[in-house]
Amino acid sequence: MNYSEQTIREHYRALTRLLIEKNLTITTMESATSGQIASLITDTEGSSAVLKGAFITYCNEAKILQGVPSEILERYTVYSRETAEAMAAACMRAYKADIGIGVTGTMGNVDPANPEASKPGQVFFAIGVREGGEPVIKSYHIELEPQPSRLMYKLAVAEEVYQKLIGRI
Repeated sequence: MNYSEQTIREHYRALTRLLIEKNLTITTMESATSGQIASLITDTEGSSAVLKGAFITYCNEAKILQGVPSEILERYTVYSRETAEAMAAACMRAYKADIGIGVTGTMGNVDPANPEASKPGQVFFAIGVREGGEPVIKSYHIELEPQPSRLMYKLAVAEEVYQKLIGRI
């Protein structure tokens, strides 16, 4: 799939405006995307009304410090649906947000810190949305084709997250 930076940025402007209109708060815990999703949200004026905060948890230690149980990482590895779900749940809890997004995966290379668990282009993400006060978390797995840059890998993941999230709000 070809991703357009301009289209992705337009999608996130529309998403942020929709969150403002619906008075919904959002947070992220991002590893592979290293804050790109939160950055896209804050590119729109008024985003401070909806983005409560975000975590960039690039290493396992950071994930654990922000509430991801070490048992999840040990049992399923950092690159798993379970880890993405735990990330979404942890950031929702920390910020008491209506929506939480967790992203983990490998971009265009094998992770030297986790070579046995990483596969280039393999990303797991989870989206938690409060329904009736309780978070309902759904996870997703994507296999990205090679992208021309790390930025385009991050934007590609952001677009995939957007496509799943917009259908839930």
